[in-house]
Amino acid sequence: MPDKHPDKNSKVLITGGSGLVGRYLTSVLLAEGFKVSHLSRKQDQFGRVRVYRWDPARHIIDPLIFEGIDYIIHLAGANIGEKRWTQKRKKEIINSRVESARLFFKIIEDNRIRLKAFISASATGYYGQVTSDKIFNEDDLSAEDFLGNTCRLWEDTADKFKNIGIRTVKIRTAVVLEKNESALGRLLLPASLGIFPRLGNGRQYMPWIHIKDLCNIYLKAMLDEKMEGAYNAAAPHHVSYHYFMKTLAQVIKKPFFHPPVPALVLRTLMGEMSDLVLKGSRISPDKIIKAGYQFTFDNLHDALREIISSGN
Repeated sequence: MPDKHPDKNSKVLITGGSGLVGRYLTSVLLAEGFKVSHLSRKQDQFGRVRVYRWDPARHIIDPLIFEGIDYIIHLAGANIGEKRWTQKRKKEIINSRVESARLFFKIIEDNRIRLKAFISASATGYYGQVTSDKIFNEDDLSAEDFLGNTCRLWEDTADKFKNIGIRTVKIRTAVVLEKNESALGRLLLPASLGIFPRLGNGRQYMPWIHIKDLCNIYLKAMLDEKMEGAYNAAAPHHVSYHYFMKTLAQVIKKPFFHPPVPALVLRTLMGEMSDLVLKGSRISPDKIIKAGYQFTFDNLHDALREIISSGN
């Protein structure tokens, strides 16, 4: 394979590498010639990378892991949609993102390890779970709800690396589209039966991004030394939940049966977590576009068609 980047021999350490984004991103980086390793609490191993065990909850990690590392991409974090948001679960969601980063920040600072960049996941939940006419951009303040506070703490921890002179980038990610393990994957089963449920009033916005675009944004964040701070990773095509479901029906060529699921029912079943599906606003990608990124999938119909047809 021809050289694609002068940094192709650089070493990248990914936390959360066994997760959805981590696996796709690992494949992209390996294809570009980077040397990739993972930090994982699990025995699962992504065959082509070295996996180091760690236990951030118990502050267990081998400092030697960081020797020779050029980039850290911090994706680790408990799945926000996996369990009901009890107080215990909220603490797990925050700690899995914040305490883990604090742990290896201390090691990097104490051992004066020089990174080319620290790149942290974040989420468009930074702006809160609201539905409004506002289009949010990176200059807006974090919301005071649970997701807003979680993302703010997450990003504040990332900024510790900036404060010791390491270039730091924070990727505020929208709903990631891929076929198997994403929100889209969960919608495909009822969709295959011709059922496209309307959650709440259906007018909430659904910011989204194709998995390939997200991975390419991470790649750009690594290689573009001008990138610093927060960037929204959301496609420029703003859509409502209703539009999303209607487009999905068109792509898989099913009649659009759109039975209502009242907000009250969802709140009873899901509690506060129901805000994930009942609320949503538009998110501006202008900053990443101005930084020179060109979306491969900037239109929802094209993104869904590629995912459904290719299996990505």
